[in-house]
Amino acid sequence: MRALRVVLIGGTSNVGKSTLARALAGRLGWSCVSTDRLGRHPGRPWRTDGEPIPAHVASHYRSLTAEDLTAEQLRHYERMWPAIASLVEAHAFRDGADRLIVEGSGVWPDRVVQLNIPKVAAIWLTASPETLRTRIHAASRYAGQTDEQRGLIDNFIGRTDQYNQMMLASVRRLGLASIDVDSLPSPDALVDQCLQLLD
Repeated sequence: MRALRVVLIGGTSNVGKSTLARALAGRLGWSCVSTDRLGRHPGRPWRTDGEPIPAHVASHYRSLTAEDLTAEQLRHYERMWPAIASLVEAHAFRDGADRLIVEGSGVWPDRVVQLNIPKVAAIWLTASPETLRTRIHAASRYAGQTDEQRGLIDNFIGRTDQYNQMMLASVRRLGLASIDVDSLPSPDALVDQCLQLLD
């Protein structure tokens, strides 16, 4: 860990990337940033503050299949990748820069491998479809949503699961480090496992 300057954390939506990144940053005294700040497309199809879902978000999840939603998501992250790579390189090579944890679904395995920077490491989080569905139902307050809103959330769940499966296949093909969050009951346990894999 001493030689590292950047740790990347990838994974699908609601898998726990932000939770791990914040806990790991706190443990190490590093800075932490989400790729969402570089651009979010188009966001989650629910609100918990009583405000309506933006029309373009509802239309996105209503009009596309899970396969199309995943393809759109991957295209969005492909467009974002130069900005992510620039951020990583700035913190990896600039001596005065903070050590940084970067988390987000835009951390795609094949692109991370192409970075080939010695001071950068990456780990991916995965979960079962049941865990992802349970977490999204809780986050979206699914039971209290209308039938139409639940349909949008169901499509988001389909996209989330498909992205998770594609990402896991890529991680396994490339022989990269990953953690199945189903087996770790607490953020502290997740941080411990992450540090063990990165050491």
